[in-house]
Amino acid sequence: MKQPVRVVAPIRLRDFNPSFHDGKEKESTREKTLHLCERINDLQQLLYANRSHSLIILLQGMDTSGKDGAAKRVLECVNPSGIETTDFKAPSTEELSHDFLWRIHKAVPRYGNIGVFNRSHYEDVLIVRVLNLQPPHVWNARYAQINAFEKLLTENNVVLLKFFLHISKAEQAERLQARLEDKTKKWKFETGDLKMRERWNQFQRAYEDALNRCNTSWAPWHIIPANHKWYRDFIIARTVVRTLEKLDLKWPKPKEDLSHIKIV
Repeated sequence: MKQPVRVVAPIRLRDFNPSFHDGKEKESTREKTLHLCERINDLQQLLYANRSHSLIILLQGMDTSGKDGAAKRVLECVNPSGIETTDFKAPSTEELSHDFLWRIHKAVPRYGNIGVFNRSHYEDVLIVRVLNLQPPHVWNARYAQINAFEKLLTENNVVLLKFFLHISKAEQAERLQARLEDKTKKWKFETGDLKMRERWNQFQRAYEDALNRCNTSWAPWHIIPANHKWYRDFIIARTVVRTLEKLDLKWPKPKEDLSHIKIV
């Protein structure tokens, strides 16, 4: 089974093992993840000081794949004022009165900040497709529109990290059952989740098409094995660190000469 990598088409999800963890141990990996999270905090401060780039962490996956959990863990050390989070639910009446990318562009983080997209514009080629909310000629055209939109963002210094959190159907069943049995999670459970689960194979095909058709050099997909939450968080955190370090940002110089300043 393939390891989690910056993927190259053609992509078949059955080739990626959602339980893959590279032989790593849980506790030692959690320690490494914490160090990575601390490093993300340092790099976000550099990002904010320069305000020349922003970063989007885009999280897609089936229900219970861990989008909320991954965001919480990876950014736990970052100043909340430097994070902009958007959960893309069913579009509102106002949002439906615009093109499908309108609400996405509104949510792009300002320069200096990290944005988290819990679901994204990909819902318009996933759930819209699976539930037949639009005819094929409409959602089919959206792959090229998404690629153009993402290129626009990256050409304007918005770094886009797209993560597909890959879990197995059996793992999803366990997590849904856990929601039913835990009073702190039971409120999350919706019977509609079971209807989506019935369409598992349709969603897998829709995801494969999105991963293949929107896997570009400027905004590649990262397939993350997500059956083990601790490994999922480690891979995402490591990717975020490597991406921010590649920006090679330096602390900006003061806007005025401060050499004569003395605090008395």
